[in-house]
Amino acid sequence: MGKNNIIFLEVIEWLDESGKEIVHRIPASGSGEIKYGAQLIVRESQSAVFFYNGKAYDAFPPGRHTLQTANIPLLTKVLSLPWAMTSPLRAEVYFANMKVFPNLKWGTRDPVAFKDSQLGLIRLRAFGMFNIQVIQPVLFINALLGTQGIFHTAEIEEYLSKVIVSRFNDYLGNHLDTFIDLPGKYDDLAEGLKKKLQNDFSRFGLGLQELYINSITPPPEVQQAIDDKSRLGVFDDLNKLMKMKAAMAFEKASDAQGTAGAGLGMGAGLMMPAMFSSMVRDPQTGGTPTAAAVCPDCKNPVSQDARFCPSCGHQLVVFRQCPHCGKNISPSARFCARCGQPVEQKPVEKKCPHCSGLNLPDAVFCNQCGEKLE
Repeated sequence: MGKNNIIFLEVIEWLDESGKEIVHRIPASGSGEIKYGAQLIVRESQSAVFFYNGKAYDAFPPGRHTLQTANIPLLTKVLSLPWAMTSPLRAEVYFANMKVFPNLKWGTRDPVAFKDSQLGLIRLRAFGMFNIQVIQPVLFINALLGTQGIFHTAEIEEYLSKVIVSRFNDYLGNHLDTFIDLPGKYDDLAEGLKKKLQNDFSRFGLGLQELYINSITPPPEVQQAIDDKSRLGVFDDLNKLMKMKAAMAFEKASDAQGTAGAGLGMGAGLMMPAMFSSMVRDPQTGGTPTAAAVCPDCKNPVSQDARFCPSCGHQLVVFRQCPHCGKNISPSARFCARCGQPVEQKPVEKKCPHCSGLNLPDAVFCNQCGEKLE
């Protein structure tokens, strides 16, 4: 569409049959010669971004829109003779799927290090699900899609999972003292982690709608230590636990037949007075819904059809964001108006001073050794 058609005007539309496409470009390969007066059909739960001569011009809401280019049927082909009958006025349309994409998986490929106050340095595995939604289609296409024709959820799921795991390690280190206190805190951890990740996702034009933690599991030896500690919690001290185990062993031995059972029974009889005498001592001595539209700059609510924020006047369509501070900037800006950093300069990954592992630029704890980076 828009490539081999010489005479007729285009009717541009897209239907997602797989349910997993986030962005679809028309034409799917290369660029097109979309003509003046072409009709763009955008359905509910969609947004269309029109690129003309290599630049994004606008994001179209649901409805029928007339596109204006300098490609005139027949006449443009005649004038394109010096370029081998190919018009230099290139145009394409990116359809962004604005629905909520549920049941995306996140998890630790390798165990992350966690410094437990009671168990020492342990390694944890965590798994869960999250739901995403495209909030700023132009920013999403410029930041992640590039010039790809089709973009599925599987292509972004792995990267977002790595971001979640890194933030999970930081959040766990700041809000959990010991793994033993974890039961009953899954919802609080998921809600806090979701708020922490909102800024990371918004830099790509995405909104994190929900985040769920399904499980956080330690290695088998740590699980065994936790089980032993839970058993000790039933008793006042270790001495009583040992006495109970000894009593159970004697009971089993007494049921045994032969001289061995008789010998154990005699030994138990000799030990019982000492055991009961110590028990009477002083114990102290014994030891999809859709997110509401908000301004990307001041976060105040705006109407769905608004193009500028009524509170601060900021344009609602975000083209680019500063990689250092997240400030919304214009497409032609070279420096950020808030932090003054060059917008083309990417933040450098943070190197752990203890194990030399690489982490996200604003990570607090190392994913490899669990030590604090600062």
